[in-house]
Amino acid sequence: MISISHKTKQFLVLIIKLLIVSGAFYFIYNQLANNDKLNWEEFMVLFKKNQSVAGISFILLLSVLNRFFEILKWQNLVSFIHKISKAEATKQVLAALTAGLFTPNGVGEYAGKALFYKKSEAKKILFLNLICNGIQMVLTVLFGIFGLLYFNANYNIITTKTVVILFGTLILTFGLLFSIKKLTIKGYSIEILIHKINEIPKAIHQKNIFLAICRYLVFSHQYYFLFLAFDIDLPYLVLMSGITSVYFLGSSLPTFQFLDFAVKGSVAVYFFGILGVNEWIVVFISTLMWFLNIVLPVIIGSYYVLNFKSSLDKNFVEDSEPRLRE
Repeated sequence: MISISHKTKQFLVLIIKLLIVSGAFYFIYNQLANNDKLNWEEFMVLFKKNQSVAGISFILLLSVLNRFFEILKWQNLVSFIHKISKAEATKQVLAALTAGLFTPNGVGEYAGKALFYKKSEAKKILFLNLICNGIQMVLTVLFGIFGLLYFNANYNIITTKTVVILFGTLILTFGLLFSIKKLTIKGYSIEILIHKINEIPKAIHQKNIFLAICRYLVFSHQYYFLFLAFDIDLPYLVLMSGITSVYFLGSSLPTFQFLDFAVKGSVAVYFFGILGVNEWIVVFISTLMWFLNIVLPVIIGSYYVLNFKSSLDKNFVEDSEPRLRE
C-alpha cells in the first residue's frame, strides 16, 4: 500500500482548495459575462429610476436572512451529534455551498459538510444533511402544488383532466412506495429510513420545519419584492402563485448550482410571460436572486474553503504536540 506523507497530503489539499475556489469564480464570471439575455443598459435605467438605499438594504437583508435560517437549520440538526456554535455552523454551510457549486444538484455540499467531522461520523452527517435539504424540498413541493393549482385555475395552462391524472399518479406512487417499504436495497429501505428519522428528537424536527418555512417565505418574498422593484404591478396571489410554481418546477429538474438561475429563469420566463412580464425583467430578477443567494455566499464560503482544516490535519497537529514538548 502506497503511503503518502503529511506534507504531500497538505499540498494535495491545497490544490483541491484552489481548484474549488477558482472553479467557482470562473463559473460565476462566465455566467454573468456571457449571458446575452441580460440587457444591462435597460437595467441601469430602471435601477437609477427606482434606486433606494432602504430598498437595496431590505433586499440584501432578505439574502442574509435566507442563509441565516439555513445556518440555524444546520446548527439545530447537527446538535443531534455535536453542539456547534453559529460561527462554526456558518463556516460549514458556506464552505459546503462553495464545494457544491459545480456538482449535480449540489451533491458536493454533502461531502463538504462531512469533511468537518470524523470519518466515523460521515454517514450521520450525510443523513442529517439529507434531512436538512429534504424538508426544504418537501415545502417547495407543497407550496408549489398549491401555487400551480391557483395559477392554473386562473390561466388554464393544463386541463382539469390532466390535473386529475397527475394527482392520481402522485398518490399511486406514494402508495406503491409505502406498500414496499420493507424492500431492502443494499441494506437500505423506506422502513429503515423512517426509523432513522424517528431517532432524531421531535423538538429538533419541529424546529427544523419552522426554520425551513421561515427560509421559504424569505426567499420567495425576496423574489416578489424584486418584481415590485421592477415596476411589475400584479395581484399578490397571482404573483406568488407564479413564484412558488417556478421554484417547484425549477427544483424538480436536475441541474448544477451555478446553472440554477438559468434553469429557474427559463421556467420563470414561461410562467411570467403568461402574465405579460417582459422577458428581460424575468431573466434579470432570476439572475439577481442567483447572485444574492448563491454568488455572495459562495464568495464568503471561498474564504472558509481556503482556510479549511480537515479532521486529519487536526489529528496530526494534536498527535504532534506531545512529541514537540518531549
